Amino acid sequence: MITFQDLKAADNFFLLAGPCVIEGEEMALRIAERIVKITDKLHIPYLFKGSYRKANRSRIDSFTGIGDKKALQVLRTVHQTFDIPVVTDIHAVEEAEMAAEYADVLQIPAFLCRQTDLLVAAAKTGKVVNIKKGQFLSPEAMSFAAGKIIETGNNKVMLTERGTTFGYQDLIVDFRGIPTMKAFGHPVILDTTHSLQRPNQTDGVTGGQPQLIETIAKAGIAVGADGIFMETHEDPSIAKSDGANMLKLDLLEGLLEKLVKIRKALQ
Repeated sequence: MITFQDLKAADNFFLLAGPCVIEGEEMALRIAERIVKITDKLHIPYLFKGSYRKANRSRIDSFTGIGDKKALQVLRTVHQTFDIPVVTDIHAVEEAEMAAEYADVLQIPAFLCRQTDLLVAAAKTGKVVNIKKGQFLSPEAMSFAAGKIIETGNNKVMLTERGTTFGYQDLIVDFRGIPTMKAFGHPVILDTTHSLQRPNQTDGVTGGQPQLIETIAKAGIAVGADGIFMETHEDPSIAKSDGANMLKLDLLEGLLEKLVKIRKALQ
């Protein structure tokens, strides 16, 4: 299985991809199987991403998950079936230890990246911790978030750029932030789907610009991103979360082929 050191030493970029939220075991296995075949072919280190629960929702009637333990068991099944690392979000201190029993990477959502107790709890599990940059933070400020992990004795930190608030209903990506965060010495990932969200819509459902995923991803690789984060679904129109900004799974291979060419051109 791919390790944190493998990711740091890889010649190619690595990929975190999967559905926004675990909707069921069969769906997760189908998506993982297709991505594994593509990434094996293109020699891209791959980590399966799926949230076991969505805590940050616009409306109280929004889908949050199929049940924590049930969804975490799905992640374990994906891990065991394909021998790949799995990534999931945590939202509270008490979730860190529970999720660490099933996941290889604990992800800190952007809105929670300054929550010291949550970061420390994640770090103490010994797992890799991926911190998403808050939409309200400068890239420079992420050095302090990473420092909270390091100071616990856990050096396995990744940082993710996922856009910056621009007005009330839009995000922009400042690509200067990628080399800025790389200077801290941790792998830096570009979240190509959440960066294209259109939050705070009047209907209470977050919008997006999935037609720009390829543009954002190409630019991220070109400026030196170590990894690409991408949520994908067989049919985003019926996805239970973030369908408006997910990549249709059928488009993934073609996009990754282009990104590999850009990466090779930079070497």
